[in-house]
Amino acid sequence: MAQSHPGPSGQSIAFMKVQPYQGGGLVLTSDAVDVDGWIGAEYSLAGDATSPPLAWSGMLEAESYALVVEDPDAPRDEPAVHWMMWNIPGDLTALPADVEQAAHPASVPGAVQGRNLRGEHGWLGMAPPPGSAPHHYHFQMFALDRRLELPPETPLSKLVNAIKGSAIAKGELVGRYQSGGDISDQPSPARTGSYGADPATGHPTRAEIAAGRGPLDSGDIDRHAPHNEEGVTRRRGGEPPDPKRPFRL
Repeated sequence: MAQSHPGPSGQSIAFMKVQPYQGGGLVLTSDAVDVDGWIGAEYSLAGDATSPPLAWSGMLEAESYALVVEDPDAPRDEPAVHWMMWNIPGDLTALPADVEQAAHPASVPGAVQGRNLRGEHGWLGMAPPPGSAPHHYHFQMFALDRRLELPPETPLSKLVNAIKGSAIAKGELVGRYQSGGDISDQPSPARTGSYGADPATGHPTRAEIAAGRGPLDSGDIDRHAPHNEEGVTRRRGGEPPDPKRPFRL
């Protein structure tokens, strides 16, 4: 298990603030994170920004689970909040990919999603500043002895305080992600086979189809940067900024 660490601000993430009263541990895994610890680009803001699937070792005593995802490497005073969800039913041991952005997601009945850094209820895709070192995304799962009577607008600090008195076990998974440069089809360390293939379907993601990205070929010496039939690399340019996506996380 990768260890938690404070970010540039020195502020601790939730995992470091909660000590389960039973001292138990959860094993948290995800198909979105490869064997080298890289998170697939389809879960980033540059990709489809879908939430990653998660699985964990269940606890018989758990009445519910709470999930917090933070990036302590974000250039902020506090770690960036990418996802908060609580009242995950205690009999579940997995979350599907692409949980909808809603305070009460239909794909996880009974669960509540808090607001991420952008003020949305649900997962916020990764978007570290281009050229920066890889950011570490801490997926933190807490097994609780009760459900939490907290509204969807609850901030992380109050959620953590509620978790502190109810946690019977916790587990952590840390994945890395690094933004590409000016080539619009950067290789992702998490990719295998045809570039951009969704591991679940074997087909390119929606964002990659829209970008005109194709499969690898033996002459693709630039490691799958997009190119035309003559092999000239296409580069990103002329794209207006999106005012709804000002964050680098």
